[in-house]
Amino acid sequence: MSKAEIRTNKGVMKIEFFDNDAPNTVKNFRDLAGKGFYNGLTFHRVIPNFVIQGGCPDGTGAGGPGYSIDCELDGDNQYHDRGVMSMAHAGRNTGGSQFFICHSRTNTAH
Repeated sequence: MSKAEIRTNKGVMKIEFFDNDAPNTVKNFRDLAGKGFYNGLTFHRVIPNFVIQGGCPDGTGAGGPGYSIDCELDGDNQYHDRGVMSMAHAGRNTGGSQFFICHSRTNTAH
């Protein structure tokens, strides 16, 4: 299980990735982070007691890295619960750089 940190002006979030369940998604996130893609970006979507979403280079929720990755839907850890980070997408195989972190279990059915 690989790890990363998201540093914000509110503190540090420690991430543990499920590399075996989503190897390409984890690699994509880590590659973008390693290139500094996420540096200075905001969480453009914040819904208290539900979710925060970031990773959009233009801050609107419509931007991305200029490419899409395939969804990885197999594995034992395919759920959304408090503290879980997932790739955001507008439909199957449309994710790229945006991700969200769940605040609670409410409204997080997968």
